[in-house]
Amino acid sequence: MKEMRFAWMRLEGRSGHEAGRQLLRRLYREETGEECPVILTTKRGKPYFQDSPLYFSISHTKSHAFCVLAPFPVGLDAEEMNRKVNLRLADKILSPAERSRFDAAPDKQAALLRLWVLKEAAAKRSGEGLNGYPDHTNFHPGDHRVTEIDGCYVAVLKENDHAV
Repeated sequence: MKEMRFAWMRLEGRSGHEAGRQLLRRLYREETGEECPVILTTKRGKPYFQDSPLYFSISHTKSHAFCVLAPFPVGLDAEEMNRKVNLRLADKILSPAERSRFDAAPDKQAALLRLWVLKEAAAKRSGEGLNGYPDHTNFHPGDHRVTEIDGCYVAVLKENDHAV
């Protein structure tokens, strides 16, 4: 495996956890021809395969599940584009540079959601989680690693991807 594999689905009655694991099993089987190995978690809660050199990340919203499988550490996060967030959250989670970009954005809801999926994807990739408020990053709401898929913002960050 040289590059990552990505898949998504609508939940359609499934739980986000169930759909995400279904996607992971499918991607793993397609890539290796084998069944998905046992999944363990680190002390900080990052899931990983017990006996496989591959990495994965799963995210789900209230209506979709997303999964990525890769030969390197990877992080994925998704949010519904129409999700309403309290804009005061920007005061707590944005670095000064991000806050400046957020303030200049014409659509504050979209900018905050796009920045959030990048921060969450970075936290999942590193395995460190969101300790306190993630105000130490340097992302841009227009970052090309955020894509729009079926009404969701989706960010996937690879091992060596960094902020702006």
